[in-house]
Amino acid sequence: MEAVAKLKNYPTSPRKMRLLADLIRGKNANKVLSELEHHPKHPAVPLRKLVMSAINNWKQKNEGGDVDQLVVKTIFVDGARTLKRMRPAPQGRGYRVRKRSNHVTVIVDTKESKN
Repeated sequence: MEAVAKLKNYPTSPRKMRLLADLIRGKNANKVLSELEHHPKHPAVPLRKLVMSAINNWKQKNEGGDVDQLVVKTIFVDGARTLKRMRPAPQGRGYRVRKRSNHVTVIVDTKESKN
């Protein structure tokens, strides 16, 4: 039985978060946690918390299940709200700055049901 965890409105661009999502997709959950713990990119910290939350959700659904068999079955990053700000530009103009954010969804499941 799979378990889901969601992170909403995290203030970094979806493109930067997708780099990390592609790194952990399909891997063992314990290996993912150790990789994200030492990863230099700043979205690695909330993504590690999100994977831990998905693992804990799976534990609550499956009492006595083997956590070592968990894999990140699905992970996807969607765009969220965009804050629009103005930056001063030459000759009295203004440039628009779009501060992007994203939603991340992680689904973990055991290897047996993945096949």
